[in-house]
Amino acid sequence: MKSLLPTWRLHAKAAVAAAAMSLAALLGAAPAHADAASVPAFTDGFGLTQVGAPEVHSSTDFTITVTTRQLSGEHRIRIFLPQGYGADPGKRWPVTYFLHGGGGTVDDAAAAPALHSDSMITVVPDGGLKGWYADWAMQNTAMGAANWQTFHTTQVVPFIDANLRTIADRSHRAVVGLSMGGYGALRYAEARPDLFGHTASLSGGIDFGMAEIRAAVLATELNVTGAWCAVSTSTPAGTGRCTGYGPYVDSDAIFGSPYPVFNADHIWNEVDPAATANLARLGGTGITLYTGNQWPIDHFTEIASNTVKTRLDQLRIPSRLVDYGNGSSLSPTCDGGHDYGCWAPALADYIPRLQAAFTAAS
Repeated sequence: MKSLLPTWRLHAKAAVAAAAMSLAALLGAAPAHADAASVPAFTDGFGLTQVGAPEVHSSTDFTITVTTRQLSGEHRIRIFLPQGYGADPGKRWPVTYFLHGGGGTVDDAAAAPALHSDSMITVVPDGGLKGWYADWAMQNTAMGAANWQTFHTTQVVPFIDANLRTIADRSHRAVVGLSMGGYGALRYAEARPDLFGHTASLSGGIDFGMAEIRAAVLATELNVTGAWCAVSTSTPAGTGRCTGYGPYVDSDAIFGSPYPVFNADHIWNEVDPAATANLARLGGTGITLYTGNQWPIDHFTEIASNTVKTRLDQLRIPSRLVDYGNGSSLSPTCDGGHDYGCWAPALADYIPRLQAAFTAAS
């Protein structure tokens, strides 16, 4: 598989340059802090135990830390509440789960202001530097326990519903993600259509039939700090340094063998969001795909997104694809690449549409 990896390392310096402006905007100002008493209190449950005090940016923007047997270590969950949440204690709200990309953290969500909406709650759970929103095939790696899908769908979702005033049905619950999280968003919508009635994938690695996307997963497993890591908002602005994907793990650790020989890659095929059998589970789900088409990454996410769109059309499942190409049709900040200069305006386009869908469901 080594021959595939250089494809994803092409022009990494260019990717860093494309992201620098949005990174500087995100990281240039320190958040205001409020007292922990100004945010809702959470009760442990569903296998989650809170650790320490909340990290409070404001009364509507805070982060809690939890532990779970499903994952090694401590994991943060950032939460954005609508401004009116505290003023109307009888009102319930729709919820959007935002899944960050590879090499990123929950704080990346601050780079997209549209996610902090006054019409919904936004929950940003830790997805790991290379969790890939999956229950890993190997649990004895340097990462330890790694059941990310179980953590998110069977623990975080009911934990949020139990502790916040949510509208706890699929019509009022969305899962949205970008890059690695774009894979997670579409995969979770397919795996748990009972939970999520809306999904959006931005520049997602959503076609495991493509060798280039499998190579991107391998790059994270092997901690090859290529283009996906280079544009993470975890990178200090303008430095080009990347925190990486965490410890090296076996190339079979997440989805088993990637090689299509004697069905060795059966897990990849089973969890492939572009597989027709998986897409068929999205009937009745609101589906939106966004992608640019510039190197080194969105050239491939465009191919993947068009494949998914074509197969959904063949299944007669409605969906919306926004291919903004080189970015000129989307925003002056977007160059069609793999960064928040494109993702922030894409989310600014998507969130009002999602809010309208939530309202219509009510």
